[in-house]
Amino acid sequence: MLKPMLLKAPLKDYLWGGNRLRDEYGKESDLDKVAESWELSCHEDGLSIVDSGENKGKTLASLLAGAGKEMLGTKAADLDYFPLLIKLIDAKKDLSVQVHPDNEYAWRVEGEQGKTEMWYVVDAEPGASLIYGFKEEISKDEFQRRIEDSTLLEVCNKVPVHKGDVFFIESGTLHAIGAGILICEVQQSSNLTYRVYDYGRLGADGKPRQLHIDKALDVTRLEVPPKTSRTLMDIDIFPHMDVKLLADCEYFKVYHGALQGDSAMHVGTDSFHCLTVLEGALKLSGGGEDLTLAKGSTAFVPAGLGTYQLQGQAEFILSKL
Repeated sequence: MLKPMLLKAPLKDYLWGGNRLRDEYGKESDLDKVAESWELSCHEDGLSIVDSGENKGKTLASLLAGAGKEMLGTKAADLDYFPLLIKLIDAKKDLSVQVHPDNEYAWRVEGEQGKTEMWYVVDAEPGASLIYGFKEEISKDEFQRRIEDSTLLEVCNKVPVHKGDVFFIESGTLHAIGAGILICEVQQSSNLTYRVYDYGRLGADGKPRQLHIDKALDVTRLEVPPKTSRTLMDIDIFPHMDVKLLADCEYFKVYHGALQGDSAMHVGTDSFHCLTVLEGALKLSGGGEDLTLAKGSTAFVPAGLGTYQLQGQAEFILSKL
């Protein structure tokens, strides 16, 4: 019988990270910083572990291998890789200014898929901002010159952010999460990042962190990005739950849910569901399994399970293909 399952996330210690994921979101770790929590991942750089039921202790990737691939749904039937990576990211300091390649470039040059992503701002300190593309279109020559003479930030589009904002970061878009922002990121399952500018910071080895200028020049979109920071649609068909569609693209669909009581969801044969709780707690029941999801918990609901129940008071992100 198909059953939902809790996931245990691999954690990442990056120099710009803080400790909110440990202190507020229940991430247990001996790391000095908990910068990222990979809530749903079958990427070789960090594998989600099943944390409930008869498969507890197995990697999600091993469970989905072979016949288990049907749990991903028909939209993933022709894929030979897991399509999504979902993260919680705590930026205590500014992240580097960076860009991700599209599928064509990534497969040709790096041997894996590219990276389009979406950010939901879970929380932001007063005055927090991020970089989203350029203020105005620039030439490739100017882009290179400004990287070389360290004036790149002068032409970057700096956007103030607040809790609940949404940003769709298409591959090729220059970007950087700013200090004091905590986000939930839904992205293609890729760990390709081309670092363009890093404020002269040193890595753990005492040396400047590697930049990837030539590749960034190849893939960066130099025009002004489209407007962002908006939800696409309010959906009011669920009892005791407000649902908003945050992103809908060829790689993923992402919803924000605010639950106050009991409600039912349905997962069909086309795609799995992934629920990540941002506030409060909920009980998820389906397939003969009852799971309790606290703040910071993530559950994988396999495709084809059918109707499952949610109960509680919680804010969560639901992701699917």
